[in-house]
Amino acid sequence: MAKKNKRPIERKPAVAASAAPVEFNPDYTHTKKDLARIGTLAGFFVVALVALSFFLK
Repeated sequence: MAKKNKRPIERKPAVAASAAPVEFNPDYTHTKKDLARIGTLAGFFVVALVALSFFLK
């Protein structure tokens, strides 16, 4: 049997206890506008396809 080489476990240094937590406050206004635009376009295209299906039959 081949020997299994055990790799030493790399330990990361501990974070200093005095570090203040950073507040995470992202701004999603552009994302909301983009999602609304995508939803509007998707709805329009679904309605257009349904309308076209009546004309093509």
